[in-house]
Amino acid sequence: MPPAVEIAGLTRVYPSAGKGAPPRTALDGVDLVVDSGEVHGLLGPNGAGKTTLCKILATVLLPTAGVARIDGLDVVSRAREVRSRIGIVFGGERGLYTRLTARQNLGYWAALYRVPRRAAIPRIAALLDRVGLADRADQRVETYSRGMKQRLHLARGLVADQRVLILDEPTTGMDPVAAHDFRALVGALRAEGRTVLLTTHDMAEAEAICDRVTMIDGGRLLGTEDPHTIGSWISAFERVDAQPVSAELAAALATLDGVGEIEPIGDGAVRVHTTAEGATHAVLRALVDAGVSTITTGRPSLEEVYLHVVGARGLAV
Repeated sequence: MPPAVEIAGLTRVYPSAGKGAPPRTALDGVDLVVDSGEVHGLLGPNGAGKTTLCKILATVLLPTAGVARIDGLDVVSRAREVRSRIGIVFGGERGLYTRLTARQNLGYWAALYRVPRRAAIPRIAALLDRVGLADRADQRVETYSRGMKQRLHLARGLVADQRVLILDEPTTGMDPVAAHDFRALVGALRAEGRTVLLTTHDMAEAEAICDRVTMIDGGRLLGTEDPHTIGSWISAFERVDAQPVSAELAAALATLDGVGEIEPIGDGAVRVHTTAEGATHAVLRALVDAGVSTITTGRPSLEEVYLHVVGARGLAV
């Protein structure tokens, strides 16, 4: 069985936006394999190339170079077959007809996918219940909140019972309860054997639901890791808060192997950021030997680790 998603050397260059402006490379030689039945996260800041990649896989954008396949089918030469195999959810409110009800919207999309009416009616009812919209199914979508519209997008992505789902920022606009329910839904989709490619810049979301996570920035993949490896990164980037710490002691701590930054946090306290496994032990020993009386340790969030790896580029979470 071929991988659900297979990408090799994928490149997309947008032409110049104006006189004298250079072309913009949105994807630069991307290689990626997503196995069947996997929930795979594509993690990156805004403008990293995530949506461009999804659009190519969804057959709505042509690559400049390289190859992309869904279930072994080339997304360019066999686009019609690919479209029948994928469910697509793009962030925002695009793709919904707001003067129709939720049930009518799903009925329209089911017809486009050539789902027989006898099968479509019970499937639509089940999907509306699954995403928590059963009680509002016959109200116009223009009355929905942003989060409700996004949940309807999720139902639309499943209306033809597709096995490969491409979700681009699917929790945009959802409140915490709805986002939690969405994560449970993704877990259920995995249990059904579906493949999910999920783009996000929400660190907690990627950590909670993905089997593997690929980090992307500037159109290039930085690496693909599983949650266990990400956990090892988190332990490498431990931090130590200590008080009081003199300027001389802070300078001495900065010279220790595996210490990345000494951050003043007020009232004579500092936060020591480590960048290597085992560095925390050396920092603690130095603080205790210096007679520091207040010391706490902690682990950073996945967001902070990501910023260490990618760099602070205004990442929005």
